[in-house]
Amino acid sequence: MTERPSSVTFWQAVGTRFLPFADAASDALPLSRILRLALFQVSVGIAAVLLNGTLNRVMIVELETPTWIVALMIAIPLLIAPFRALIGHRSDTHRSVLGWRRVPYIWFGTLGQFGGLAIMPFALVLLTRPDTFALGLAAGCLAFLLTGAGMHVTQTAGLALATDIAPADKRPSVVALLYVMLLAGMMAAAFTIGNLLTDFSATRLIQVIQGAAVLTIALNIVALWKQEARNTAVTMSPEPAPGFSEMWASFTSQPNTRRLLLAIGVGAMAFSMQDALLEPYGGEILGLGVGSTTSLTGAWAMGALVAFAWCARRLPAGSDPLRLAAVGLVVGIAAFLMTLFAAPLSSPSLLFAGAGAIGFGTGLFSVGTMIAAMALAKDGAAGMALGAWGAVQASCAGAGIALGGLIRDGIAYLALTDAMGATLADRATGYGTVYSLEVFLLFVTLVVLGPVVGQVAALRQDTGAPHRGRFELNEFPT
Repeated sequence: MTERPSSVTFWQAVGTRFLPFADAASDALPLSRILRLALFQVSVGIAAVLLNGTLNRVMIVELETPTWIVALMIAIPLLIAPFRALIGHRSDTHRSVLGWRRVPYIWFGTLGQFGGLAIMPFALVLLTRPDTFALGLAAGCLAFLLTGAGMHVTQTAGLALATDIAPADKRPSVVALLYVMLLAGMMAAAFTIGNLLTDFSATRLIQVIQGAAVLTIALNIVALWKQEARNTAVTMSPEPAPGFSEMWASFTSQPNTRRLLLAIGVGAMAFSMQDALLEPYGGEILGLGVGSTTSLTGAWAMGALVAFAWCARRLPAGSDPLRLAAVGLVVGIAAFLMTLFAAPLSSPSLLFAGAGAIGFGTGLFSVGTMIAAMALAKDGAAGMALGAWGAVQASCAGAGIALGGLIRDGIAYLALTDAMGATLADRATGYGTVYSLEVFLLFVTLVVLGPVVGQVAALRQDTGAPHRGRFELNEFPT
């Protein structure tokens, strides 16, 4: 008589097959410890939703702060991102008599997040008064700077810590799970903050920001507790840190590298120009409340998570990463057109669909170009490849956010003063101009990326990386 499989065996098989990265756990690193470590990603997701979503809408719509000022403030944290490679390198070679390499960086990054969020409510209060507007602007810039720097330091050192403690064969799945937790944290934060601010008031907003600051400290302490073992033999090593000059020259001398980096930069700028405008657009033009517009960030994160899952399905089948990136560009064009037409059609549902599609296109483009950059890594220089990807992507994204705010304000001023005719004398004209420019830049990115498509397979063979196999974002620079 054949023994039937037990229900426990059945559900174990289901979990390993269908749950994302369920096989990341091991005897040395159980799933409970991985999920506890992933709490630092949740804190980063909360801060990202506040900075890029809720606060920029409140400052533009409720506080009537000029859009270009808000866009520049939001761009401050992104302009710090190019230094992530340096932060990771310093945590690799950190000297400490306590035997820790990652803990000091995660802790000081956490303090930066907390400090920025603690200052933020007072900056908003000062911005509401004309006599203290300049002081409020300076305090707001400081708050965004501290929060953004803390996010980048915490996340860079946290991902490095995950790489340190995970077994070599489980490392890709562990760090990929942390990336999924970032998106899940963003979605949860967006919908939670949106519900809390449904009945908006200044007092409620201050309470939400202060609560996020306290929650950041609590989550990161729990995430960090007894994760990194103390090892003075490593932290007190006398060997000098390697230089970057020769590695950078070798990296950029490879064929197609400069064109790929140019495509990454133009595409990142195209997708990011709307980052400071999407929620104000929903509030100012479509009349959505603070809670509803915050949910737009959740829709964006959901789209990015779906894109991640789709890439995980397509890349093992041999799909060219840059073809997936090109699909993301095409989806982005459709998404910005949906967003553009949401105003004349007075359709909030079309705006939410556009926000989700923007996240989906951004996810495909980011994953595809990151995999292509990794294919350029030689002689173990994956950090240099990812550092170049992150530097170009973050710098151009920050410039795009600032440029989007400047263009929106400038065009809106001309439109409302009848300089562009009675037909365009509407506040939506500034937003529409930015979205139209993003569509144009996405077309430009397709032109730049075209000659490189199809070259990744050869590059992966040259570097010894398998073209097929399980897809893992082992060092995704989120």
